[in-house]
Amino acid sequence: MSDSLHTPSRFRRALVGAAGALVLALGVGLADAPAALAWDPGPGNGHGHGDTALAPRTSFTMAPDGTSGATQGGEGIPNIDSVKKTIATYYGDLGTGIANKTDSPYIRELGGILAREKAELKPEYDRAVQQGQKPAIVFDADDTTLWTYDMEVADMHFQFNPAEQDVWVQGQRFPAVPGMVDFVNQAAALGYTVFGLTGRNDNQKAATLGNLAKVGYTAFAADDFYTKWTGTGASQQPSYITCAAASCTTVEYKAETRKHIQDLGYTITLNVGDQWSDLQGGYAEEALKLPNPTYYLPSPDLPGVSEPQLAPRTHFTMAPDGSSGATEGGEGIPNIDSVKKTIATYYGDPGTGIANKDDSPYIRELRSIVLRQAPVLAATCFVEKKLHKNPAIVLDTDDTTLWTYDMEVADMHFQFDPVEQNVWVQQQRFPATPHMTTLAAVAQKAGCTVIGLTGRNDDQKAATLGNLAKVGYTGFTAQNFYTKWTGVGASQQPSYIACATAKCTTIEYKAQTRAYIESPSGGRYDIVANFGDQYSDLIGGYADRTVKLPNPTYYLP
Repeated sequence: MSDSLHTPSRFRRALVGAAGALVLALGVGLADAPAALAWDPGPGNGHGHGDTALAPRTSFTMAPDGTSGATQGGEGIPNIDSVKKTIATYYGDLGTGIANKTDSPYIRELGGILAREKAELKPEYDRAVQQGQKPAIVFDADDTTLWTYDMEVADMHFQFNPAEQDVWVQGQRFPAVPGMVDFVNQAAALGYTVFGLTGRNDNQKAATLGNLAKVGYTAFAADDFYTKWTGTGASQQPSYITCAAASCTTVEYKAETRKHIQDLGYTITLNVGDQWSDLQGGYAEEALKLPNPTYYLPSPDLPGVSEPQLAPRTHFTMAPDGSSGATEGGEGIPNIDSVKKTIATYYGDPGTGIANKDDSPYIRELRSIVLRQAPVLAATCFVEKKLHKNPAIVLDTDDTTLWTYDMEVADMHFQFDPVEQNVWVQQQRFPATPHMTTLAAVAQKAGCTVIGLTGRNDDQKAATLGNLAKVGYTGFTAQNFYTKWTGVGASQQPSYIACATAKCTTIEYKAQTRAYIESPSGGRYDIVANFGDQYSDLIGGYADRTVKLPNPTYYLP
């Protein structure tokens, strides 16, 4: 039902002007709405209006410290679910949080790195000895010699827990980083002195040495294995380390420990770590960075030291389905901690998991979208109502009309829990998505019926409608609010939906529901606009235009 308006252009312009005046008369708090009225009221919204354009970005610019959240816009931030899938592909994780221990892109990449380094071990050793030096190699522990993936993902779900980490450490549960046992033992056999230098603390030293021996390392000795002090009892900051503040940075601790090793008469020909902060600060002839997109531990470099080569990537190519994990290499995968920081910046989250409700890049971007859409929507609704076309808009719920950030981040830490989500739903705890009550009010007052279409289920319908009314929406009714069946009792799949398998996809459910809404049985509405935060809310047609709202906090393909 998307046939064009058969009205004289003068009448059409008059109607558009009247609709624009309606927007201003609503008192919606959009101070620069007059500028928005100049926006072209034709189809599309800058994201494309055909399914071919309804696809996520694949190219990203992201600073490691999260600051890109202030500049890139929601679609320009790597979606955290896609990042997780990409990391899983890279580690050969089938979705269990357990890395493949035999073969994966990660294992193959490490194999290539270590093969190149092995070829240099003997020449570098011979060169150092000829120069009268005592060659040594320094190794970090976590994800340099001992592999933490299963703990980080299967156990902690990318949410580091120091108490749980200590359980793994004391239980000596870590496997070796692929290929590293052979590399370290070969270096020791050639004559290198092998040092360990880790951020693990003194209380974890014995267990770490035990774990290293357990998985096959033979070169690490207690006297040459440096762990960090706890500040309790005999475990105090060494005299050879001086720091700018009471708490030493990683670079201060590790660089000054390497200096101490050199002061003992050794030449560190190679320093190996998975974090840039393992390598910064000098006191090593060469630095070897191992790939690790599963966490990021930044640290300021030493004063006056410039090492631009020891810095993370800022440009990434990532497919939304995770397949890039097979091709991009570890440094080419957006680091999940940097992604979290970028998302936090975007939502004005100071680190608590709670979004700023007054101002943030996210709120400003949504305001801009509403400024562009409201006049066009008002004009379209007004015109179609006058022409008896029964206009309607369709709105998704989560992160389209109701805002889930605080639940997703502060409560769930990006690990969706349907039981906990239902608690939030039934208690009607969600605030309105910024500026979307305004958009819905504009459409309703201009003559459009407001229709809800959500993946929430029938058991959540009443609470969702209550939440929507509670935060200021006035247009939703039970009759025009579509929730998904549960398969229990009277809540069964509608006859107007037919799916390829027993379980319908989001697109099958939503597209066929929109088709029903436009059919005589569903009210013969003309869906003039379909709003959603997921591409799967929009794909499948049966809407004159689609409007994608930004949401990097989850991805539902």
